[in-house]
Formats: sequence, C-alpha cells, structure tokens
Amino acid sequence: MANEISIGPAAPGCKKVDPILVADNVTRQFGGLTAVNVAHVEIPRGKITALIGPNGAGKTTFFNLLTGFDKPNTGDWTFEGKKLANVPPHKVARLGMVRTFQLTKALSLLTVIENMRLGAKDQPGESFWRSLIRPLWIGYENRITEKGDELLKRFKLDAKREDYAASLSGGQRKLLEMARALMSDPKLIMLDEPMAGVNPALTQSLLEHIKGLKENGTTVLFVEHDMHMVRHISDWVIVMAEGKVVAEGPPAQVMKDQAVIDAYLGAHADTDLGTVPINILKAGK
Repeated sequence: MANEISIGPAAPGCKKVDPILVADNVTRQFGGLTAVNVAHVEIPRGKITALIGPNGAGKTTFFNLLTGFDKPNTGDWTFEGKKLANVPPHKVARLGMVRTFQLTKALSLLTVIENMRLGAKDQPGESFWRSLIRPLWIGYENRITEKGDELLKRFKLDAKREDYAASLSGGQRKLLEMARALMSDPKLIMLDEPMAGVNPALTQSLLEHIKGLKENGTTVLFVEHDMHMVRHISDWVIVMAEGKVVAEGPPAQVMKDQAVIDAYLGAHADTDLGTVPINILKAGK
C-alpha cells in the first residue's frame, strides 16, 4: 500500500505519488502555545486518509487553517495546484474542498430538503435582482432539489425530507451534513470526527457512506479517535502530536510505530493501539 501512495518509505512528510493537497511550514500560535507546526504534509488523491492523534494534538486547528476558518501565523498550501492560504471558506468550498464539523452545523429551523438545497453552489437565486424574476432561478432550483432527493435516498434520510433538521437525531444530523456537503460535488471532503456522538446503530451506515465517497472518486480526509474505524476504512494514516506530524503510513504500520504509541500512551508502552479502549485514546493517556 505504501508504494501505491508514497514515493519512497512511509515517514513524516513523505511525498505522495499523486497529492491533491500539499501544505508547507504551516504554524498557528495562540499566545505562547504553538497549536500547529506542520513542516510538510501531502494528502493522496482518491484515497481515504485518517488524521489521528491525542486530544490537543492540533488536528481540528489544522483543519480550520486548511479550510479558511482560521488564519495561520506562517505557511502555504495548495489544493490541486491552487494556493489556498488566507482564502475565505466559501471560496475554498467553491474550489472543491469542503468540510464537516465535529458539532454538526445543520440549520435547525429549515427542513431537511431546504438544508440540502443550501449545499449547492453557484445558485442564480442568490443574486438579489435574479431572485425577483422566478424563471431565472426556478429551473436550477428544481435540478438541485432532484439532486438533493437522490442524496437523501442514498443516505436513507428521504423519509425525513420535510422534517425540520432540529428533529433529527445526532447520527442523522451527521448523515445530513455529509449529504449536504456532497451537493457541491467536492473533490476533497474533510470530516471532523464523523463518529462523535453517533448511535452505534448508525455507525456502520456512516462507515459505508465514507467508503462510498472514495468509490465515487472523492478524496477523503477525516479526523477520528476510534482506532478500529481508522484501521477498517483508511488507506493512509497521518499522526499528529503537539502540533507536529510524527508518523505517516498504512494503518497496520502506523499502529505499531513507537512514536505513535508514545504519543497516545506514554513512552515504553508495549501496546497495539487497535486494542486500546476509546476513552483512553480520547484522553491521550
């Protein structure tokens, strides 16, 4: 697997055969604390990459920087060759890089299908003057509504179509957020802890949907604490600790890396991370 993805041995910052996202010297400081200090990292195209690490490792902050929700102290990154440093989130999304959040961002007082429509890009009805002339936007709205219905059926949310998003369970909101993200036909989707707060009954469904994204040609980068999930669905794993990338490689290799074990469990721990209880991993103990 490493030879299919990386050029040379798997190691922190290793070059990839076909990277879709490349970041260099990205740092973010909060006062005297350096939350992110990534020298170089590349995300392989068409693969599922897991970004893991103990709490406080800088994973979500790194997500926020890459997607324009935060600004770095230093650094540059490119997506499909286009520079994205300091580009605002809505323009990042238009380029094909979208994200979900650990805490879902569904608009509670809109229906499920209305939430889906909001995920589509380049809507003519967003223009004030065009919005006053129905024939200029109704055809597009019909098309995105049809696309939204197809995605809701795929994510088994079609029965909730006319329900308010506020009435959905936590797991259903995760599904809705993922489905809505697909309305813009992203090339890279970034999922921040997609399993957090999800009912076990929906966990397998979410896993299958994430694998389905890859099968449809979408690159996936996700943050997750559940090592069993990481091992099960990821092609590549990047490990952060104290803001830095400390290891990279295929899941089986990374789980045995001493730097990774030390980051999660402390030095000299002789443990397979895939067997560690989830509460221990989240605590970073």
